[in-house]
Amino acid sequence: MAREIYAYECRNCGQAHYPFRMRCKNCGQNGFFEFDAVPLPRNGRLLTFTKVHNLAGDFDVATLTLGIVELENGLRCTGQLQMDQPHIGMSVVGSVEIVRRSTYDEFYGMVFRAA
Repeated sequence: MAREIYAYECRNCGQAHYPFRMRCKNCGQNGFFEFDAVPLPRNGRLLTFTKVHNLAGDFDVATLTLGIVELENGLRCTGQLQMDQPHIGMSVVGSVEIVRRSTYDEFYGMVFRAA
């Protein structure tokens, strides 16, 4: 079963929001039931990235590369980068995967790889 991360589209004007917000930034529509959940696109372009070296103890890796990606629909998403040499402007493809495990829980997030 494929997992998804959802954006929220205003029923009034069609503006997509990620993460969820109670008020549409385009038309001002207000309310939880005024938005439809739509899956985020998987393809995008890397805007910026950083490496984190001082991680919490429940991470299985010594360093973690995080990036901000502009998706096909113009929304921006933060996710882990699984590539050796990321560079700004490169095309990436995302998937929803386990990004961290604790004793009893698994946490999912977006993981991007070079396209």
